Amino acid sequence: MSRFVAIDFETANDSRDSACSVGLVVGREGEIEVSRTFLIRPPAPEFSFTWVHGLGWEDVRHAPTFGELWPTLRPWIESAEFVAAHNAPFDRSVLHACCAAYGVKAPRKPFVCTVQLARKQWGIYPTALPDVCRRLRIPLSHHESGSDAKACARIVLAAQAAGWNRRRPRRRRKRLRRSRRNG
Repeated sequence: MSRFVAIDFETANDSRDSACSVGLVVGREGEIEVSRTFLIRPPAPEFSFTWVHGLGWEDVRHAPTFGELWPTLRPWIESAEFVAAHNAPFDRSVLHACCAAYGVKAPRKPFVCTVQLARKQWGIYPTALPDVCRRLRIPLSHHESGSDAKACARIVLAAQAAGWNRRRPRRRRKRLRRSRRNG
């Protein structure tokens, strides 16, 4: 089984570079190897999503900025085959915006969206993280980045245990294209 990193960001406000917390979980060989949560001091002290995640400026004012934290995060992401996130376009956009804001090169890793995975693998609708976790009996403390990342990792692990393989669909498409050319 492949090594992957599940990631979840919480943001202070609508600005994608306002990450105030990140959870990272490494999954490999059907297990969670490491789980970490980091507070992040966003570029500005404006918090409009405290009601969602419970974090405010006082919680993060002494935390490292994303730029200061990046040397710790980068090896986790770069050593993974893929990055998983629930609603991956959001977390990918936060990661890329934070990298851009601090002048660091964003990692070029494929993202797997566990929203899409839950729909395709098990036909789960609605696919909000609490709904998927309830259906798969995964513990969750929603909007705590570490808990959300761990739940996302467990969704990937459950899908892998059920036979899902991130690389398999690509091979099928190539075979299908070859058969169309030859047929």
